[in-house]
Amino acid sequence: MSSNKLQETLRMLVTANHILHFHGAVDGFGHISVRHPENPDIYIMCGYMPPALVENVDDLIEYYVDKSDPVKPDAKRGYSERFIHGEIFKRYPDVQCVVHSHAEAVLPYATSTVPMLPMYHMGGFMGKEVPVWDIVPLYDDHYQQDMLVNNERLGASLAATFSSSASSAVPEKNVVLMKRHGYTTHGKDIPTAVYRTIYTLINAGIQTNATLLQAAAKEGGLVDTASVHGLSERHARDCQKMTEATQDKSWRLWSREVEASPLYRNNV
Repeated sequence: MSSNKLQETLRMLVTANHILHFHGAVDGFGHISVRHPENPDIYIMCGYMPPALVENVDDLIEYYVDKSDPVKPDAKRGYSERFIHGEIFKRYPDVQCVVHSHAEAVLPYATSTVPMLPMYHMGGFMGKEVPVWDIVPLYDDHYQQDMLVNNERLGASLAATFSSSASSAVPEKNVVLMKRHGYTTHGKDIPTAVYRTIYTLINAGIQTNATLLQAAAKEGGLVDTASVHGLSERHARDCQKMTEATQDKSWRLWSREVEASPLYRNNV
């Protein structure tokens, strides 16, 4: 881990861990990874630790995309759910960053039959409706059925949910809900994946509030229907183009927020 390009990638990865914590996308759990900028067959994520406390290169672990084994056999303990990341990187060569979150605002949509919708322009990247992946049908009796994606088979199944075609090497979906668990998203780079992670949880809160408001207004006789409408497919697609052209503003703000907080240390 020595080149300038790699150094900058690692520094951004540490900052991303801090940003995700600052905005409530992760706490002691949840994780972000990045594909190695000079070796696409390797990805990097922090070891077994809270994202907010990631600080330097010693906190990071390199894994092979194939099988998600650590590059160094004596590597310290890592996340058991690294297979979420490895299998997405394996299936989709253009994906450069993956995030897995248990954000509380999103969990109601992963534990109910209410579809998550893109509610406003900042959530256009979610598409017309967010797919839901269920781990339970994949379980055999010998599994510890704890909802964790802790092997290649489970990770590959989750990765496949990002596309409708079994042969597609390009993800058609940017966010997948994980039933009774959380959600996973990805990006062409670290800022894109972080943006999608944070605005997925913001969008979920807006949908929940809109649903409660509409239901209360119907109950009070102010409106005739309790339905809530998100963006159309065309609007979602065009809004994604718009936000991806301007999301650098959010990254600059979020980076400064964590730089100014004494909780976070970035010594890469």
